[in-house]
Amino acid sequence: MQLLAPLFLLLALANTPNVDGKGVLVERRSAIRGSVNASALEEELDAALGEVLGCGADVAGDRLATIEQQLLPLWKTLPKNARGNIERRSLRYLVHRHFSRQSALQIRGFELTRPTNASGWGSEDILSQRVPAFVETFLESSHKMDQGFRLDDAARLVLTIEQLMFDFEGSLLDIVLADQRKPVDRSLSKQGLHQLLEGYLIRWMLGDDEEGIQALTQSRQLLDATIPHWDEIVAFADGKIEALAYQRKVAPVEAASKGASRANHNALQGQYSMQDAHKIVGDITHSFAHFWDSECRSMKASLVEMDSHHTGRVPLSKFYGQGLEAEWRFGESEDYLRELGALDESGWSKQVIIPNYIQASSNCIIGSQHYLVCCVNDCDAIMEEVEEHVGAPTANPELLLEIVSNVTSVSGSFDSTNAELPNSLKTQLMEIADSYGGEVPLHGRLFSQWLHYAFPRECPFPYVSGTVASLTPQEFGERYIASDEDMKKHATATSNATAEAEWLDKEKSQWMSQWSHEEELLATYSTLQLRAPWAKSLSSSSLAAVAAVVALVGLLASRRGRFGGRKGGDDGMYLPLSGKSHRF
Repeated sequence: MQLLAPLFLLLALANTPNVDGKGVLVERRSAIRGSVNASALEEELDAALGEVLGCGADVAGDRLATIEQQLLPLWKTLPKNARGNIERRSLRYLVHRHFSRQSALQIRGFELTRPTNASGWGSEDILSQRVPAFVETFLESSHKMDQGFRLDDAARLVLTIEQLMFDFEGSLLDIVLADQRKPVDRSLSKQGLHQLLEGYLIRWMLGDDEEGIQALTQSRQLLDATIPHWDEIVAFADGKIEALAYQRKVAPVEAASKGASRANHNALQGQYSMQDAHKIVGDITHSFAHFWDSECRSMKASLVEMDSHHTGRVPLSKFYGQGLEAEWRFGESEDYLRELGALDESGWSKQVIIPNYIQASSNCIIGSQHYLVCCVNDCDAIMEEVEEHVGAPTANPELLLEIVSNVTSVSGSFDSTNAELPNSLKTQLMEIADSYGGEVPLHGRLFSQWLHYAFPRECPFPYVSGTVASLTPQEFGERYIASDEDMKKHATATSNATAEAEWLDKEKSQWMSQWSHEEELLATYSTLQLRAPWAKSLSSSSLAAVAAVVALVGLLASRRGRFGGRKGGDDGMYLPLSGKSHRF
């Protein structure tokens, strides 16, 4: 098995095309392929990464150390095996959260909606498509399956994905260079770099729509009409050029050490290389979501204005009514909304779930072959606060209530008339803890669901894995958009039910009707001996009998329409857990 085959692809465009650099990889191939010692293999991997970067293993080590520091707060809260390592499912989650938090990127194959298992890595992600040997040799090795993955393994995986993305972006630059008949080894003027970046952005944003790319490239009028805020997007890219020029002026020594300044490419010459262009497009990828955030905020503000009960939900009739009248972005079909997990059909009427909709693939501005650039996930900041305060895989409910009640990353999350958690939610968290002997697993579906109801406009509702999909409009098909006729039909047919629901208070509107008893733990919590209270004393046969009774109770409760709800206390709704648990 050739571990070096992926490394050859990893950083092929990280620097100027270099025959000698490729030779280094080819020479290392047989040595790594024949290595059976895990420690020696990892040393070879680090050395090869550094050499392809053109900076040596020390610089690659510096980048790995930075990534480890970024991963550490979340790493501390993931369940570990007896060796202090994590399972592969946790590794996927860690990588997903890292890219989401840092750059609002969704890496293909790492989406939380995609079901995974313990026996195989999968085939849809950038690693399996571009570097299958790396997956087979490293991620699916019997050594790692037995030992688990360390923090530095996770950092290596992140670095590998970063460089594969960098390689992908470089291949797009090569295509644009060929389109514009620019020699790869010739310096670019500022105007030439501007022209190159414009061509790159069109191709980056349109993906593999070659016909559309050619049409927009040839017509500025069509370009302005097709891509919203095109002038601002180009100005954003030009700002990256100005930032590079400024760095050369104010810190020439530092610029030279980072490769941002070299012979004839400095503050005095005003010339730029392909390496400069490649660095700029990499910066664009990792910062574009934050540049585009005002569009996401505007869209969310329109939805929040229609959320009269502060449940994080908008009646489908209002959603389509706004889409017909003023908001062109609210036009996804009912089937597509359902597939995305953005439609709640459990209550009085069909409702669009605000955070699920904002995070849906339909609202990702970039949909490349290997990653999506999406709206910033507001819940990431909330979870980060929880994880930093807890610093462990589980926490007692009292601590979680204290943390959640004092989050600083979101303001006004609870009911605007009473910024305090409802008693029903406090009770619900206690019920989750009781199911696990007094502790709440941070990375289980039930706690994520609880966070959704605590922060209904920020945290997405978590579905059981495999029941919804992160499909772009192109992947879903022609039916992704609703016709005007369908939108009008929904808007008028449900208006009476919606009007009736508007008169109800929050509790009577069944705001938690979508609550599901299904649990999914991210990984095994065996080292913590985390289990339901009854499991401590019952035999397997007795436990099976209890499970049957619990299932029957859950069935009867669901038929009452309120999942076993009972009146009492200040907030009324009480939702017992079934104790059913799955791991994805």
